[in-house]
Amino acid sequence: MFWFITSTVGAAIMATSMIFFRLKAAKRPASVKKIILPPLFMSTGALMFLFPMFQISWYQVLEAFSVGVLCSFFLIKTSKFQIRNQAIYLIPSKAFAFILFSLLLFRIVVKLAIGSHISFGETSGMFFLLAFGMIFTWRIAMLYKYLQLEKELNTKVNNF
Repeated sequence: MFWFITSTVGAAIMATSMIFFRLKAAKRPASVKKIILPPLFMSTGALMFLFPMFQISWYQVLEAFSVGVLCSFFLIKTSKFQIRNQAIYLIPSKAFAFILFSLLLFRIVVKLAIGSHISFGETSGMFFLLAFGMIFTWRIAMLYKYLQLEKELNTKVNNF
C-alpha cells in the first residue's frame, strides 16, 4: 500500500508540474528540439527492464504501449500550434489540465484493478511503457504539426 500511495502522489506531482511547464513553454517559440527531447530523456527509464523485478512479457509490453497510444489521442487533440511574430508557438489548452488529471485518475483505477494480480515491479514496468507510448505518440504528432507549420512559415517568408 505504501508504494501505491507513493507512486500515486508522485504521478500527481508530475501531472501538476507538466501543467506548469506547458503553460510556461507556451510563452516561448516551439522548436524541433523542444518537441523531441522529452521522449528521448524519458527513454532512459527503459533501463529499469535490465532488472528482473521489472521485466514483463511481450504481451504486456504490447498491451501497455497500445493503451498509451490510445490515451495520447486526447493530448494530440488539444495540442495546437500557431504562427506569431514569424515564430511557431504552442497554444495553451484549457482542456490540458483536465485531460492530465483524467489520465491520472484512469491510471489509479487501472493500478487498483491489476495491482492485486501483477507484482509491483511488473506494474511499474507496464505503467512506464503506457506513459512512454502516450508521450512518444503525442510528440510525434506534435512534430508533424510543427513541421507542417514550419513549411508554411518558410513558404510565406520566401514569397516576400
